[in-house]
Amino acid sequence: MPREQPLHPRKQPRQVRAELTRKRILEAAAHVFAEYGYAAGTTNRIAERARVSIGSLYQYYPNKDAILLELVRGHLDSGAAESARRQAEELPGTVEGLMRVFVQAAIANHLEDPRLLRVMVEQAPRSPELVRKVYETKDMRNAHTRDLLGRYPEVRVSDVETAARIINATIELVVHQVVAEHEPVDLRRLEDELVAMFTRYLTAA
Repeated sequence: MPREQPLHPRKQPRQVRAELTRKRILEAAAHVFAEYGYAAGTTNRIAERARVSIGSLYQYYPNKDAILLELVRGHLDSGAAESARRQAEELPGTVEGLMRVFVQAAIANHLEDPRLLRVMVEQAPRSPELVRKVYETKDMRNAHTRDLLGRYPEVRVSDVETAARIINATIELVVHQVVAEHEPVDLRRLEDELVAMFTRYLTAA
């Protein structure tokens, strides 16, 4: 059996300079993966773009799988933070307004280079840690959405918990796939259509 590649960073920066180097490597990797794809996005190219030696890069990450996994973790954390920030603001007075907050947060988290998004979705190693993080993030988001929906008398669905899961899964799937397509998309129209669809679903008598 082939030996599994290590997926954890080798070095946790403790000084400002080291942390800046780590961030430079990740930023360089994002550009390289978007430009060349995953197969041709070698660690040599990443090191060159980051302006560090290949030896320095390997002090932080054992291989490009570990670098990509770190980018995916950052993407998940960014999405959770953006959702929390928007939902911590004063709640809109209508279900339509609430759905707009949800959709806008998802779109904002997917405005990175679509080519990089495709690499993260298609090539990221499915480590147990990443799978666990994905499910924990989904569970927290679904629970929060369920609680918010319960505050609106307009909501007519009989099963709010299932509705929360459907809404979050649909937003994530649709926004991820549409924004990551090669063809440009009118993001405002996408937002309006999703908001209208969820509002009708939640408020239909």
